[in-house]
Amino acid sequence: MRRPDELRSAIEAYLDGLQLSPDLGGLEEAVRYALAGGGKRVRPVLCLATTEAAGGDPEQALPAAAALELVHSFSLVHDDLPALDDDLERRGRPTAHAHFGEAQAILAGDALLTEAFRLAVARPEVAGELAAATLGMIAGQYLDINGGGRDRAELNRLKTGRLFEASVGCGLWAAGVPAEEQEPWRDFAADYGALYQVVDDLLDDDGLVLELGRERTAELAGQTTDRARARLLEIPVDTAVLLQLVDELAARAR
Repeated sequence: MRRPDELRSAIEAYLDGLQLSPDLGGLEEAVRYALAGGGKRVRPVLCLATTEAAGGDPEQALPAAAALELVHSFSLVHDDLPALDDDLERRGRPTAHAHFGEAQAILAGDALLTEAFRLAVARPEVAGELAAATLGMIAGQYLDINGGGRDRAELNRLKTGRLFEASVGCGLWAAGVPAEEQEPWRDFAADYGALYQVVDDLLDDDGLVLELGRERTAELAGQTTDRARARLLEIPVDTAVLLQLVDELAARAR
């Protein structure tokens, strides 16, 4: 089984060599800038680790994993826009609209999303998984800008959780796991997405921390970690790498 850092290197190499549509012309610079934003590639690594744990070849899952990262990058570019979060900096550098202007950032986000589906269409199940997750993310963003904090769990499930669920789902499809055998994996994916949001709120002192307090949110992180680990241990295959990803995520909140 490949370690998370090996899977991360594999997706980085794939993204570096990804051929974008030549029709993008000068817009490619903004697209590449958004894609090379210094993230940990958590979603594609989760996808590749799932594929391998389920008995597939991670190399065959690289297009799906890259498509997930493209969708994630699209969401960040658009979330940062003045009409939404109006952020000028992300991960220690100017956001796409701060660097290239609002119009180019909108178009770069559009291009990232479209390139993602250009990668995904080779596998109809992957494309369907990605489309459903993207719509969920958009619905979550809508809730967020319209006072969705009143239903924090649903907002988090959609805006954050859906793409993590798709990361596992795409990995399963790439490994050829039949739909009727996927439920335990998807239960784990839902818990992993929930844990990611809880940890993020703890790191930012936001969201659940403001609603529940830091101590209760930290307890929730521990409970969600235990549940995600238990889900994996119930799956009768080697899920050691996925367990490592859970532990790495939980450790960020300590």
